Amino acid sequence: MKSDNEIARSVELKKIKQVAESIGIPRDEVENYGRYIAKIPEHLVDEEKVKQSNLILVTAITATKAGIGKTTVSIGLALGLNKIGKKVIVALREPSLGPCFGMKGGAAGGGYAQVLPMEKINLHFTGDFHAITSAHNMISALLDNYIYQHQAEGFGLKEIIWRRVLDVNDRSLRSIVTGLGPRTNGVTLESGFDITPASEIMAILCLSKDIEDLRRRIENIILGFTYEDKPFTVKDLGIAGAITVLLKDAIHPNLVQTTEGTASFVHGGPFANIAHGCNSLLAIKMAMTFGDYVVTEAGFGADLGAEKFYNIKCHKSGLQPKLTVIVATA
Repeated sequence: MKSDNEIARSVELKKIKQVAESIGIPRDEVENYGRYIAKIPEHLVDEEKVKQSNLILVTAITATKAGIGKTTVSIGLALGLNKIGKKVIVALREPSLGPCFGMKGGAAGGGYAQVLPMEKINLHFTGDFHAITSAHNMISALLDNYIYQHQAEGFGLKEIIWRRVLDVNDRSLRSIVTGLGPRTNGVTLESGFDITPASEIMAILCLSKDIEDLRRRIENIILGFTYEDKPFTVKDLGIAGAITVLLKDAIHPNLVQTTEGTASFVHGGPFANIAHGCNSLLAIKMAMTFGDYVVTEAGFGADLGAEKFYNIKCHKSGLQPKLTVIVATA
């Protein structure tokens, strides 16, 4: 049996505009990120076509340490449906660098059921994670600056709940102190870093129906509480527009292909233990606009990711899977 890498490198990939055309996306709407990756603009989502498509959710019993194979099964199921002549698209989450360089390794499937180009998807891809990291940390920097600039007026926050993020599992940065040194370095505060998929920006990007909805959700982020116990939000900081601009490309779903040339949307990657653990709503609806069948997955086991898929993603969007596949490891 060949390794995943050997299989991935042996596949002759189609140009991404060919993949887009095969499912009905016009060539002039495809924004290339190299030869084999593209972003597809969110305005192509057609709610009427979404209602006519069939959504299939892949979940699992409680996952093992190395994962459970939901992505591989999702891709394999899409390959099988494609083989029998169905117009099918698979919609998955983007991998985080934390698990990719940790115990789990990559998150683009395995064996002959992979999304490609696997190494690009597993690494920097289209820069969505970097954009989310930048947007999150921009809020952190501007909040610290606001506190510093307004301290003479008596402004302060009793509690700050907004932290920082990096797409690295760096335990040394989980709890830190900022603002040390001369007073020009700002106010000394406790802070810390989470991993990028745990960012609230990641969660709301994946639940937003368009750029306006994304801005509304960003405005509502609570950063901390005043001494009068009132929430202090991004809207109070007055920076929602600037943060939304940082995410103007990241909101568009990413199009790639499987080992057999089946169209795949890989977009967004919130962790299920901290957020809803599903790929973006826009990617699902984009796939359902152009596919008769859409196979997607939810993170962790059915008692976590699938419950959040039904109770958060489906509840907020009106989507409903026609079928749920449970992966079990004996």
